Amino acid sequence: MARRIKWDMLPRASVSLPCDGRSADTGWAAGFRNSRVLCFVDTGWEAFPDGVGSLRQPVALSNSMTKTRFPQFAWVLLGYILLVILGGAFVRASISGDGCGSHWPTCNGHLIPEGGRLATLIEFSHRMMTGLLLPLVIALVVWSRKLFPAGHPVRQGAAMVLFYTLLEAFVGAVLVKFGWVAKDSSIGRAVVMPLHLVITFGLIASGAYCAWGSQREARPRLTGQGTLGWVLGLAFLLTVFLGISGAITALGDTLFPARNVNEVLQQSGGGTHFLHALRKFHPIIAVAVGLYIAVAAGTALRLRPSSSVERAVYWVLGLYLLQFGLGLLNLLLLAPIWMQLIHLLTADLVWISLVLLTLTAFAEADGASQVNPKTFSAPTTGSPASGAPSGAAFERMTLRQRVSAYIALTKPRVISLLLFTTLTAMFIAARVEGRPTPGFWMCVAVSFGFYMAAGSANAINMVLERDLDLRMGRTAQRPTVTQAIPVRHALLFALVLAVGSFALLWGSSTLMAALMAQSGLFFYVVIYTLLLKRRTWTNIVIGGAAGAFPPLVGWAAVTGSLSELAWCLFAIIFLWTPVHFWALAILLKEDYARAGVPMLPVVRGVRETVTQIAVYAVLTALLSALPLVLRASDGQVAAGWIYLGSVVLLNGALLARSAQLYRSPDAPRARSLFKFSMVYLALLFLAMAVDQSRWI
Repeated sequence: MARRIKWDMLPRASVSLPCDGRSADTGWAAGFRNSRVLCFVDTGWEAFPDGVGSLRQPVALSNSMTKTRFPQFAWVLLGYILLVILGGAFVRASISGDGCGSHWPTCNGHLIPEGGRLATLIEFSHRMMTGLLLPLVIALVVWSRKLFPAGHPVRQGAAMVLFYTLLEAFVGAVLVKFGWVAKDSSIGRAVVMPLHLVITFGLIASGAYCAWGSQREARPRLTGQGTLGWVLGLAFLLTVFLGISGAITALGDTLFPARNVNEVLQQSGGGTHFLHALRKFHPIIAVAVGLYIAVAAGTALRLRPSSSVERAVYWVLGLYLLQFGLGLLNLLLLAPIWMQLIHLLTADLVWISLVLLTLTAFAEADGASQVNPKTFSAPTTGSPASGAPSGAAFERMTLRQRVSAYIALTKPRVISLLLFTTLTAMFIAARVEGRPTPGFWMCVAVSFGFYMAAGSANAINMVLERDLDLRMGRTAQRPTVTQAIPVRHALLFALVLAVGSFALLWGSSTLMAALMAQSGLFFYVVIYTLLLKRRTWTNIVIGGAAGAFPPLVGWAAVTGSLSELAWCLFAIIFLWTPVHFWALAILLKEDYARAGVPMLPVVRGVRETVTQIAVYAVLTALLSALPLVLRASDGQVAAGWIYLGSVVLLNGALLARSAQLYRSPDAPRARSLFKFSMVYLALLFLAMAVDQSRWI
């Protein structure tokens, strides 16, 4: 007789129990999670949501240990796969791919090679590691079929691991048989190497899918994900493209080792091998893809706001930042073998983290039911938050209307002051560092390059904050809210601007200028928009650093480096930003409160805000005097009488308006300070740019 048993009367470990009313070979209880008895019955799982099940007495506990050990085995196997991949990279980087000649699967015609040539030992060791991988993968497949039902993600993932393992072995054999190893620089090798990389990514993703699925009940829904699906799908495609460029770059580093960094970055033109010439494009691709991944991760967090997705997003962003830093170090060190291996390992970890983020986000319930109203409005069909065009509105727009909408997406009024500080910093740098005055076309190129970077950041910001913009009167007519531009178009537009900016700034000025522009973009999108704005009133204090990058861009465009005065200009804008923005925040207090954005006037009140404004106004005034004592390259002070007089007059007016606002914190005085703060910064930079005098 069957009897009803509460879940807590049974062992917590996974056990084998015959479900009530069914024979032991058709229905089995399989574990107790979240206070529910789960039974696999013929074609699927059944659960008792009330925590009470009709079960017979336990008949076996043999499955408990295997259920807990399988995930451990799957993750360890994934780690071993990474080790095998690193072994293959070492074979390529050490030019040992011909260690076994053109023989495969034997080594120089023998199962065990004869002789002690180092290249042979390296190549044979890699083949032994690969040979051990195959039985481990077969064990994974067999074990998964015993533990999990047909159609389960674990069984699917294990089968894909076996498929990609065999495919990897086949491609490896092709490379050896055709002699596309060691110092071969043929087009055939250049084509097969990226293919090898794509298959490797498939193998890693399959292993991660299998290991992840063995620890979770929820199955990822790979279709019907709407905006999130194509956003993350594009992130995968771009990451694969980045990996392909990395594989080509690594091959170029092996075959054509550079003698210095400039040789890597500037190698092009006639007589240069295409593998050598293509290397300089990898950093550009890495910047562009990194920015898109940050946007994709932010979109996932907005549409699937859960603690597990949040952790996955932080892993993706953290690992990518680490990977980018290691890439720069690899470039500076001229790609030694040990650095190439670390760089590759981190790239694989970035790929795994992106896979896990996607699986975690796709396993969540539909976005409309999961969205946190404090961070994102639930998207509905045709709504501004959904990212889908509302009917044929977008298609009915004229060319002029579309161009106008795309221009609005870049926030040209906001960029104008930033652009002015970029240009004036170029002339300040030329005067102080003793460089030639920037020419007209250089100024034009740097202006366009910086505008594209800032416009890209603003476009991404509009995409990520369209739910906030919808609730604020000042921003309710932005093109991403009205859907004059659909979300996917806006993101692609931003990506094109980011890539174009990097290429234009690097080509027309210096790599440092391009990196500074992209750093400002990253800071604005990731640090300010994604991490700070919705969480803390200090968002504008820390995140405001994004607006302080323009003088660094201008300075680096002229000199290729950053001096003390360049960082002084950065710091002046950094301290000026709270004065400027909090004056505006007082005027928009109700808008921010309605949108749920924790700006200082909303969370601390107007009185606290005007006090903070006064403090930062004093700090700005003090720091603005620092250029009067800093030295130029000729040993003279960096600023003279013109700047001294401007500092006295401008800071006097800034402090006076801040004091007036402190005494009477009303809208007219806040508006007056807000408008004057823009004039203040423009005239301060202009005075330093035109000042040719010396006050001491």
